[in-house]
Amino acid sequence: MTWTWTLPQPMLTVAVDSPALPAGWAAEPKWDGFRAQLAVHTGGRVLLRSRQGTDMTASFPEIRTAAIAQLPADTGLDGELVVWEHGRLAFDRLQQRLARRGSGAAEGAGRWPAHYVVFDLIHAETDLTGWPYEQRRAALEVLFTDRQLAAPLTLCPSTTDPTVARGWLEWTAAGLEGLCFKRLDQPYTAGARAWRKYKVRTTTEAIIGAVTGPLEAPRTVLLGRYDAAGRLRYAGRSTTLSARLGRALGDVLVRPARVHPWEGWTFSAGWGTQRTLDVVLVEPAVVLEVAVDVARDAAGRFRHPARPHRIRTDIDVAQVPLFGEPATEADGP
Repeated sequence: MTWTWTLPQPMLTVAVDSPALPAGWAAEPKWDGFRAQLAVHTGGRVLLRSRQGTDMTASFPEIRTAAIAQLPADTGLDGELVVWEHGRLAFDRLQQRLARRGSGAAEGAGRWPAHYVVFDLIHAETDLTGWPYEQRRAALEVLFTDRQLAAPLTLCPSTTDPTVARGWLEWTAAGLEGLCFKRLDQPYTAGARAWRKYKVRTTTEAIIGAVTGPLEAPRTVLLGRYDAAGRLRYAGRSTTLSARLGRALGDVLVRPARVHPWEGWTFSAGWGTQRTLDVVLVEPAVVLEVAVDVARDAAGRFRHPARPHRIRTDIDVAQVPLFGEPATEADGP
């Protein structure tokens, strides 16, 4: 299909360690969803595409319907697709909906309706990417006000007040991942990692149930927690261990003394790949302190890799939070 104009490549972020809002920048909440650009062309033609360029229009018919009904032609938006379930963001429902088409997509829209949280206006009859963020944001707010845009189209909050921005971090219980920072005078530069993101992380503990790489110097660890019924549940995988921590774990990890709870299980190398990890099961007796963000999948597992901190020889496996419990700050210095 030929378009009279095309969406630019999405502008990207670089991670920062501080939630402090710099002077001359605006902050926005960072949602746990799918990054998506939305284009409305003349004749009711709509394109909803992912950050990688995948056409998602057919998977989210409610967004297409709202775009045709509410937005003027020649409008290009940038934002985040989100689904709410039981009072928090449900990333897994988005994943399930992405594979649906036709009647399946319509059924998914009824069960798990999506919202499109808009944070940028990049086309409005003309290309706006050269405008500074502050000017694009003002035009986006006028668009929402003048057109009286309503759900499932939602305006993302934005602030230059550091106190307001820090207050948003209290929304992590609902699945908010952190904050995005955007310089007020910055144009929308396609593909550039010029925005900043701060992700909330919490220090907590988990039990090492398996490793990748040699047992004497593992590369990553697979983490578990016991549930209320006493079953060791898989909670997630770590990032690559430092050489020092790998050697230290090699000194304390041993092969199972009895049948392992994960015997016969297979573990995926990650979302979007069918590759199976080659793992070595270990006696689930070593506790590791890790830093994790707030994102969880539908089963309650860490959705992103956990960052290893240290071995907790002072904590027994029975003291590790149960599977599914919210992460809390670890005890100790």
